[in-house]
Amino acid sequence: MPHKYFADQFDDEEVLFIFRKHPIVMRKALIAACACLLIGPVFTLILTYTRPLNPPSMMFLFMSFVLSLVVGLIVMLPKWMGWFFSVYIVTDQRFIQISQKGLFHRSVVDMKLSQIQMVNYEIAGLQQTIFGFGTIVMQTVVGDLVIHEVHHPATIQKKLLEILRNNGGLVDAPADFDEGELEQYETED
Repeated sequence: MPHKYFADQFDDEEVLFIFRKHPIVMRKALIAACACLLIGPVFTLILTYTRPLNPPSMMFLFMSFVLSLVVGLIVMLPKWMGWFFSVYIVTDQRFIQISQKGLFHRSVVDMKLSQIQMVNYEIAGLQQTIFGFGTIVMQTVVGDLVIHEVHHPATIQKKLLEILRNNGGLVDAPADFDEGELEQYETED
């Protein structure tokens, strides 16, 4: 029996590609966590200047920094969990989007590869160009599936198109298709 990469994987299903969003999705939490690191040392500095006759000890500085580190990790943890546990899985049968938001909210989108009609990507703006992330839009039978802040969207789009063509997703025009026939039908209307 083949190895299962995720809990809902079918026995006859092969995982072809796994990707996730760019780590830049954690930028606001990272900035907040870095600001939290300053709380203990700044508090110690304030105490040093407000009580010059009885300044805090080095142990107090160290413990306040450790406490700041713990607070920073607590601030960062929900966003990191959302990034780490949000995964996009492409198998030989389906596309699965697992989205984790915070600690207790998970949503799953599961669709057959044959439901995907087109895959496009967009890199818009200076920040996305510099850091190499963008948006992938999958046009499906039921509507668009938009995935924001994907790392290297052009590479992922190319890989998705390759998988779709090889596994029954995108349907190419038949080999005997003649564009002249299409023009004939358009002019008759």
